[in-house]
Amino acid sequence: MTVRLDRLPNGVRVVTEFMPGLESASLGVWVMAGGRHETQAQNGIAHFLEHMAFKGTQKRNALEIAEAIEDVGGYINAYTSREVTAYYVRVLKDDVALGLDVISDIVLNPVFDTGEIEIERGVILQEIGQALDTPDDVVFDWLQEAAFPEQPIGRTILGPSERVKSFGRDDLSGFVGQHYGPEQLILSAAGAVDHDEILRLAEAAFGALAPRPVLVPDTAVWTSGERVEVNDTLEQVHFTLGFEAPSYRDDGFYAAQLFSSALGGGMSSRLFQEVREKRGLCYSIFSQVGSYDDTGMMTVYAGTSGEDIAALSGLCIDEMKRATSDMSDRELERARTQMKAGLLMGLESPSARAERMARLVGIWGHVPTLADTVAKIEAVTLQDLRDFGASLSDSAMAMAVYGPAAKAEPLEALMERRAA
Repeated sequence: MTVRLDRLPNGVRVVTEFMPGLESASLGVWVMAGGRHETQAQNGIAHFLEHMAFKGTQKRNALEIAEAIEDVGGYINAYTSREVTAYYVRVLKDDVALGLDVISDIVLNPVFDTGEIEIERGVILQEIGQALDTPDDVVFDWLQEAAFPEQPIGRTILGPSERVKSFGRDDLSGFVGQHYGPEQLILSAAGAVDHDEILRLAEAAFGALAPRPVLVPDTAVWTSGERVEVNDTLEQVHFTLGFEAPSYRDDGFYAAQLFSSALGGGMSSRLFQEVREKRGLCYSIFSQVGSYDDTGMMTVYAGTSGEDIAALSGLCIDEMKRATSDMSDRELERARTQMKAGLLMGLESPSARAERMARLVGIWGHVPTLADTVAKIEAVTLQDLRDFGASLSDSAMAMAVYGPAAKAEPLEALMERRAA
């Protein structure tokens, strides 16, 4: 399997990987713009735009977009994150040209019909309402806001209802004009694809786009902050802690990932064993690291009772501290194996490969080989893990708690426990 990468004269990047033996292909356009590229007045518009792409173009209405792909047994979807908006399809190999035509059409030629805007506004308001009814969604948004207050990276991707209610056609087309330039577009395809054919189709679809300036979002600034909302109608307290972690580009990226995995990445992890298995303080508990272009966050999440929240939160801090001194070689090797297995198993899917290539081109400008990535995972030492754990003792720390949380420890008390 060979990765090939080209850049059109106007800056659009085209990356492909042929996977022998497959009868299907995944392909899409990854736009290097998401929630953190919005102004405060635009909060939620990147996600609104993602919805509107499927509501009609200059040559297809909403039904025709869906039928074009589903009539050939394919799948089409999109998502918005804080740094990326992606539009992608999976089709049989004979329908790759059709898939690319539909994707390029919805990215380049949306009509933003006023009637469809009103319909989709209602859909997004329902989506916001559904999210607000999901406590473990709400608490992660609050944690992000607590860590990055008054910053685009700290705002919700869906945006507040009052903003969504105000967006119009000019707002949508304005965001496209600002952020959908050729330098921000990556066409990625994996599976039963031919690079030269994809490149030819990409030139025909995107070659006429005029270059434009790339607007770089503000650098993220970490803050120690908290949000605690007592809601006694909920059965559980939803508890999250966030700690400053490396960006994608940071040399400590893999050490942070492995430390988090050993701490709370599975049933054999420290948090699962100590908090759930030995003490029965929760049903669900985990830690994870999410990284961005210039920063990252290690998050610990647990759901517990109002009576147990203080004990659980203190135990999470204690386990993190203990890991800095007695994390073992066995734990490192388990985390390392899990990370490599997750990477390699995931890449058996052409969709995962297309996603990975697009993200890596967006970060590095090229696609590191799997061997290079595995070598970086292998290079992490036990001391690297302990050093990252030690760095958490004085890093910025955020907390969000939601539910019957009257007995929750305040952030200041947990920070003092961490420093003790």
